[in-house]
Amino acid sequence: MHIFVAIAFILIIGSLGSALYFMMTDKGKSKRMVWSLAMRVGLSISLFLFILFAHWMGWIQSTGIPLGR
Repeated sequence: MHIFVAIAFILIIGSLGSALYFMMTDKGKSKRMVWSLAMRVGLSISLFLFILFAHWMGWIQSTGIPLGR
């Protein structure tokens, strides 16, 4: 589980970096930056939904941090 989440974060950061690269090199002439940012949003939503599903299935547990501390 830890490896999957780490790989997903690396892919999200890589997509953000590629969007920055396309923004600097294309100067608004292509849609590669938009597609890269859309991929980042899709990966982020997928990761969030997978974490919710894994918690529902019992694969991961919440930490139970007390609210008063």
